[in-house]
Amino acid sequence: MDPVTPIGRFAPTPSGRMHLGNVFSALIAWLSVKSRGGEMVLRMEDLDTQRTSAEFAEILRDDLRWLGFTWDRETPAQSQRSAVYDKYFEILREKGLLYPCYCTRSQLHSVNAPHLSDGTYVYPGTCRNLTEGEQAAFRRPPAWRVVVPDRVWTVEDKIQGTYRCNLATECGDMVVRRADGVYVYQLAVTVDDGEAGVTEVVRGSDLLSSAPRQMYLQELFGFPHPEYAHVPMLLSPDGRRLSKRDRDMDLGQLRETMTPEALLGALACACGLLDRNEPASAQELAKIFAWEKIKRADICLPPEAVGRAQTN
Repeated sequence: MDPVTPIGRFAPTPSGRMHLGNVFSALIAWLSVKSRGGEMVLRMEDLDTQRTSAEFAEILRDDLRWLGFTWDRETPAQSQRSAVYDKYFEILREKGLLYPCYCTRSQLHSVNAPHLSDGTYVYPGTCRNLTEGEQAAFRRPPAWRVVVPDRVWTVEDKIQGTYRCNLATECGDMVVRRADGVYVYQLAVTVDDGEAGVTEVVRGSDLLSSAPRQMYLQELFGFPHPEYAHVPMLLSPDGRRLSKRDRDMDLGQLRETMTPEALLGALACACGLLDRNEPASAQELAKIFAWEKIKRADICLPPEAVGRAQTN
C-alpha cells in the first residue's frame, strides 16, 4: 500500500452496545479517512475478558454496518494476541526498562502518594530500586512497570491543539503488564496500531493523556507516531457524560426509532459539520468533511437532536 494512504481504525470494546458518544467518535474517524480515500481497520479491544464477549463483538459489527461505517480489514482481537505482546514486553526487558512492582491499590491511592489536581496519582517509583531479596519477600506476582524519562512529550492534536506532558512528573513509571499477566491498554494499543500501520488515531478527548504515553512506547518499539485527533465529548441534555453502564442513548434503542441517516445527520449538525439537522448518509458526509468545521468544546445534545431516544 502507498505509504501516504491514511489508515484509521475502529477499536470498540465489546462489553455492550455503543452509546451515542461511541458512534460520534467512529463517525469522525471514518469520515476523516474515507474523505481522503483511506483505509479503515477494525479490531476488538477485549483485554478484559470478564466484561467482553464474542456476542457483543458481533453486535458491534452489525451496528457499524447499519451506520454505513465500512472497514477494509479486521485485525485479531486483543485477547488473541498475548504472544505478540510478549515479544514487545521482552523488547522493554532487553532495554533494561522493566521492573516488578508490588504496590497495592490502596498504597497507590493513599493520601501520602503524589497526586495531580484532578486526583490522578503519580507513581513515585516505590519499587524501582528493590533488591532481589526485597522482591522475593513479597511472595506474590508483581505488576511490571516501564521506566519513563524526565522529558516533555508534545502532541499536536487536530482538535485539542498543542498538548504537552512530562511523563516523569505527570504519570510516573507506567504499568505495562498487570499482576495477573494481562497486558494493559497502553502497551496493547501501541502494538496493535503500530503493526496495523495506523496513521491517524481519532478518539474521545478523555483519552488525550494517553497519547504521550503511547508516543513513548512507539519510540521504544520503533513505530512512527500517528496523527491524533481527540474529539469533544458528547453530553446528555442534562450535561452528563454518556456511558454504556447507564445505557445512555445506546444504539439498540436508537435503531428502534431512527434511520441511520437521521442519526448521522443529527450528529453532524451537533458537531458543526452540517448547518441544520437533516438526514445524511456516511458517504454524503464524507464529501463535505473538514476538520475545521468540527467543534472543539464538549457538545451538550439538545433533547430533539436524537429524536425520542431515552436515557434510562
